[in-house]
Amino acid sequence: MNVSPLFTRSRLGVLLVAAITLSACSVGPDYRAPKPSTPAAFNSLASDRASRPQATVTNPGWWKSFNDPQLNSLIDRAIVGNLSLQQAVLRIAGSRQQLNQARGAWFPSINGAASAQRQQLGLKGELESKGVYSQLDEVSGDTDVRSALNGLTKPVGLYQGSFDASWEVDLWGKVRRQVEAAGAQQQESLESRNDALVSLEAEVARTYLQLRGAQLISQTLQTQIEVAQQTLELTQSQQRNGLAPQMDVENARAQLHSLRAQLPQYESQMHQAMNGLAVLIGKPPGALDAELAAPKAMPALPKAVSVGLPSTLARRRPDVRQAEARLHEATASIGVSVAQLFPDFSLTGQFGMRNTDASYLDNWSSHFYSYGASVSLPIFQGGRLVSGVKLARAEQASAALGYRQTVLTALQDVENALVSYRTDQQQVEGLDQTVDALQNAFDLANDSYGKGLSSFIDALTAQRQLAQAKQQAASARVQSSLDLVALYKALGGGWELYQNVQLPDYSVFGPAESGDTPAG
Repeated sequence: MNVSPLFTRSRLGVLLVAAITLSACSVGPDYRAPKPSTPAAFNSLASDRASRPQATVTNPGWWKSFNDPQLNSLIDRAIVGNLSLQQAVLRIAGSRQQLNQARGAWFPSINGAASAQRQQLGLKGELESKGVYSQLDEVSGDTDVRSALNGLTKPVGLYQGSFDASWEVDLWGKVRRQVEAAGAQQQESLESRNDALVSLEAEVARTYLQLRGAQLISQTLQTQIEVAQQTLELTQSQQRNGLAPQMDVENARAQLHSLRAQLPQYESQMHQAMNGLAVLIGKPPGALDAELAAPKAMPALPKAVSVGLPSTLARRRPDVRQAEARLHEATASIGVSVAQLFPDFSLTGQFGMRNTDASYLDNWSSHFYSYGASVSLPIFQGGRLVSGVKLARAEQASAALGYRQTVLTALQDVENALVSYRTDQQQVEGLDQTVDALQNAFDLANDSYGKGLSSFIDALTAQRQLAQAKQQAASARVQSSLDLVALYKALGGGWELYQNVQLPDYSVFGPAESGDTPAG
């Protein structure tokens, strides 16, 4: 029974349409965004009154609440120049190309080829071995046949130009799941960049506040040193007049040197902070000394702190969003592994021109072609494919647990930061009251000592207590600012304002890979 070419082509067309229709299906589970279980409000808000946190929408530009233009400028410069952040941006660019590679599997692969060959097939030896020439010698008048045979046995040139195409039909959604997984990887890289951005903003603010805090404590010490110097001079005057023993002079001198000995550690902190800020903005250490060396007051804390609701934390924290993208990728990978259990269906075709005469290649009679379909069915893989499915499911379960743990850690970070900030505020308030009381006590003791109404020990003790209280109050004020930065970082804000960070100049990383064609 002969089957007409038209009927054959019709069957192939029907098969192609059916394959394309089936390719809309995807095996494996469809991803559904998790809904983390979070409390209605942060637990620490119920007992927090001193720091005045509010369950309102968080401020994405939280560092601007310190009202310090220099801090704002440093953060802007760090976002542009920080090298670690640029590395994170490059990882986004790499994941974007991986996504493009995965999408490329949706389309046919088309290749072109051209060749020119000189061939010697060895036909004359084959004819001689069969005795063809001997038989021609026995027959007279067959010179034409011999001449024709000799022509066929000479070397010939073969010229060919062709195109071939292949397309693996995505019957079971393997390519679709691969694209989905690559898209989740890209999102994961993006959230990694956002997380790095939040950490960078917090680190710049923290280092800047440490600098201003060290300058504040240093100024407090300078004030106490001046007071101690005055006390020493007063004691020396009284000693010269016979009103105070030499022991009082030595105690006053010891107090003065004790205060001076504390200055170098804060000078070291100032220089380290300036060096740290320079590196954070992509500059060598010391580049910001001229800009930051002049003492400046500590930025005032905001009157109110917006912390939002726990339910919005999962959508705001980049590390939680990154964990969700990782879960999405693991879910899509299950579909990829399941699809490998099913047959692969491919369509192939080839068309070209071939002739021994190059000038005859444009003649239609020199054309050749082939097309068809192929099916590859996995029969025995030693359990490798089934194990791959089980492994993918286990990785998805692990990613789901990792997501839940990340949410819990985020809630813990916020709760701990709220507690620290509240207790810091209470400590600052208590130390300020202590400083006021000790200042009055020192003024009274110093005045009484100057009039000879009390001993030097009373004045010296009051001076030491006042100096310690002022340093503690300054340190507590600095720590309160640092814990507020930690709270803002725990809330995860700050990346929303910088979604279009400029990519680094790729030319500094060398020429592009030579494996791709210009069109690629």
